[in-house]
Amino acid sequence: MKDKIVLITGADGGIGRETTKGIARKGARIIMACINKEEALPVCEEIKRDTGNNDIEIMEIDLSRLDSVRHFADDFSKKFDHLDVLINNAGIFTMERKETADGFELTMGINYFGPFLLTNLLLPLLKKSHSARIVNVSSNAFMQGKINIDDINMKKGFQGFKAYSASKYAVVLFTRELAERLKGSNVTVNAVHPGHVATNIWTFEKGYMAYVSKILKRFMATPEEGAKTSIYVATSEEVEGISGEYFEKCSIKD
Repeated sequence: MKDKIVLITGADGGIGRETTKGIARKGARIIMACINKEEALPVCEEIKRDTGNNDIEIMEIDLSRLDSVRHFADDFSKKFDHLDVLINNAGIFTMERKETADGFELTMGINYFGPFLLTNLLLPLLKKSHSARIVNVSSNAFMQGKINIDDINMKKGFQGFKAYSASKYAVVLFTRELAERLKGSNVTVNAVHPGHVATNIWTFEKGYMAYVSKILKRFMATPEEGAKTSIYVATSEEVEGISGEYFEKCSIKD
């Protein structure tokens, strides 16, 4: 991975932090795409100290705002002439229905629409790499996902898990369709399930879910364990040329 350019969204927390750390140890040049540069800076400095890799920098992006995604892609394209690995890691889970600045339901907006736009805007740079990879972090929750095109923003009967599973289903569908469109190119794209990981995405401040999440986290995987599959799919020679697949525990899952 030495000298390869790797972009990771949500790189300052949970699985993203451990993914960044693991790939940094392999010598890659990493761009941490984070919503708040000031908050991400201590994480970046910690990763540099832990890995000995100083070739890491932060760029701000807000995946809930399509104008921010476009601005980021424009700045990135001016700064770099190619991209070797894109890891769409950032994601949210919320029990309350909210909307993005563009009017999308927030979960679908951040987990799918933002990464969808970012990926397509960066495809020209990925195609300039000798061999590029896109890694989309999904979840096995996609198996319960259903997408109602007539109510894509879930204005009726919103439920947190329903929105989350639908967004992860969209990620898997996007991964498989993009793989078809990229056949014959130098770019591969795969989806990964990190496992059920104890990160802040499952932290709730009040109510029944606050109590339940505290108990469940005791049985969840650590962020370090959750990052293993993303790191594997992004860097392993064994994955070279494989595209359109869904990985779990560093293996293709049917």
